[in-house]
Amino acid sequence: MNVILHLGLGSFHRAHQAVYLHALRQRGDTGWAIAGGNLRPDMADTIAALQAQGGRYTLETVTPQGERSYTVIESIRQVIPYQPDLAPLIAQGADPATRIISFTVTEAGYYLDARNRLDWATFADLRADLEAVKAAQAGHTVYGGLVSILRARRAAGAGPVTLLNCDNLRHNGERSRSGLLQFIDALGDAPLKDWVERHTTSPNAMVDRITPRPTPDVAERVKAATGWDDKAALMGESFIQWVIEDDFIAGRPAWEAVGVEMVQSVQAHEEAKIRLLNATHSCIAWAGTLAGYQYIHEGTHDAAIRQMAYDYATDDAIPVLQPSPIDLERYRDVVLERFGNPAIADTNQRVAMDAFSKIPGMIAPTIRDQLARNAPFDSVAMLPALFLAYLQRWHAGQIPYTYQDQAMDAAAAHAICDAADPVAAYAADPTLWGEMAGQPQLVAALRTAFARVQAFVAGRASAPSLV
Repeated sequence: MNVILHLGLGSFHRAHQAVYLHALRQRGDTGWAIAGGNLRPDMADTIAALQAQGGRYTLETVTPQGERSYTVIESIRQVIPYQPDLAPLIAQGADPATRIISFTVTEAGYYLDARNRLDWATFADLRADLEAVKAAQAGHTVYGGLVSILRARRAAGAGPVTLLNCDNLRHNGERSRSGLLQFIDALGDAPLKDWVERHTTSPNAMVDRITPRPTPDVAERVKAATGWDDKAALMGESFIQWVIEDDFIAGRPAWEAVGVEMVQSVQAHEEAKIRLLNATHSCIAWAGTLAGYQYIHEGTHDAAIRQMAYDYATDDAIPVLQPSPIDLERYRDVVLERFGNPAIADTNQRVAMDAFSKIPGMIAPTIRDQLARNAPFDSVAMLPALFLAYLQRWHAGQIPYTYQDQAMDAAAAHAICDAADPVAAYAADPTLWGEMAGQPQLVAALRTAFARVQAFVAGRASAPSLV
């Protein structure tokens, strides 16, 4: 049996990668299975439930028309319990049967700055992880964890392995590989670096499925529909997509048999997804929160918010993505249809998080591309302007939920909001803007957009207009 060791048994992995392998196994191709666990003591209740259920759980999917279906997913054949030394994870990673190590740690879990360098100065947990690994302890960031596993694999002579990034990160394989090699350089472990360069590959991949955090009503619906009191049930939209560069050094499942697109380059797909889906998603979450909504579908059906999202995609994102093998206008329209699905009940809280990594990764590139074309970027400027208004609400303690952002320096964020000119301070932040920080064109566009956002917020005193 060939094994995929997955790091991060969260909702997205279980609604996406595990689903594809389950579909393959259902076709009779049972040569691969998943073993999974976490690098940190997260989701203890879910991990315990999955262990008790032998890795089995129910996935509820919902169409934009509200049609629900239920599937018991059985591809996770081993649930590895967390322990601080990561010994069970390391042992599985060092097993020759493990041919792929995949991971989902969210886009903020890679600690990369605008130049794709590890941001040691900002992230204390990254520095602490480096010191732990230097002291022969297990690492708990994705880099420290992979180093702990790969050191053991090298020592065991277990052979090559593919490192498969399954997060929403542009050029995710290349960038996570770069971060890993930088981490190994900081350790000073030249033999490990040489082994990783020769015995691993890191294909880029694009993943897509909206997967809200499970709520108690999901388990209630699952029990009503199936009779099973599933403690690890979750829900996702019916849409699913996975595009992977076919660069696997130690074999792979026949994913193409179940709809995975195996390609030479994912660039066109990932750029369309990051700019037309992810950035638009954030636009609706920030605007929706400012308008007093709780859910993504509410903001999507608000005429003013939908127009902001549509204009961003149409005026600025699509022009810089052309030419493309993808029908980008159709892609935009399908995305907005998906976001408008009320059955998903995806929260603004989930989608609004991690702006300090999403703006540089998903929004700033379109501004940069429009600047290079000497073209206006008024529509895309609305997205970071929305987040500035959102940040000011957070600063004042007026966001109705806990805002989470791994890449945000809270003191620096408060200082932006306290500045005499918050727009200029915001436009000067290097974490958000990299080499564009402080550029007069950026400042001017953000100032104009922020005035429009303030007018939008002021207009929320009256009832929202729905479409």
